[in-house]
Amino acid sequence: MAESYNGYCVKCKEKRDFDGEVHETNGRRMAKGTCPVCGTKMNRILGKA
Repeated sequence: MAESYNGYCVKCKEKRDFDGEVHETNGRRMAKGTCPVCGTKMNRILGKA
């Protein structure tokens, strides 16, 4: 189930919306996806709620 998130692309050096999935590692929730422009992997750490 992919949702849309706002994150920072390191390669493009801009904030972009990306489609990603939520993963949980060591008790932290993180959205992982790819940049729609350059295809680089993007991630964003989410809050607990």
